[in-house]
Amino acid sequence: MKSKPVALTILTLIFFSSITFAQEAITPRPSPTAIITMKYEDTYVKITYCQPHKRGRDIFGTLVPFGQVWRTGANEATEITLTGDVKINEDTLEAGTYSLFTIPNKDKWTIIINKELGQWGAYNYNEEADVMRFEVPTGSVKTGVVWEPFTMAFEQSNEKADLVIMWDKTKVAIPIEFL
Repeated sequence: MKSKPVALTILTLIFFSSITFAQEAITPRPSPTAIITMKYEDTYVKITYCQPHKRGRDIFGTLVPFGQVWRTGANEATEITLTGDVKINEDTLEAGTYSLFTIPNKDKWTIIINKELGQWGAYNYNEEADVMRFEVPTGSVKTGVVWEPFTMAFEQSNEKADLVIMWDKTKVAIPIEFL
């Protein structure tokens, strides 16, 4: 007689554990972290960001609203680390680690370098902590190309480089010069 309650208990555990696994299967995956680097002489630049994917969604103007501060990726705010001073858009940025925010618009983006680190998204963005702010024009990627993952890359030629941001059909370039 004792075998029936034990068997019933085992079947109940198996049933509820299968429900738990089914719930885990539909939990959204976090965006992967990506790191890009470049170096010139003794100065090293590293950018750490989370890489969301398009997945059929309308991106700029919808998922990422125009005219609002954006973390420039997913999850944590994007961070840039410099081991030496560089010029970004003709202004000097001193060695250190900073958060990188943007304000996307259709024809131009505002680029924001901010000294507050460890931020989740842009929810607690503090404009008073901005180190620099400037605008760059918005461009398009090559005709027929769609960037599924949000991607940042360096296009470097000796002491000059562009930090290129690409997602969907949008491309933005931030000029950097090693000092």
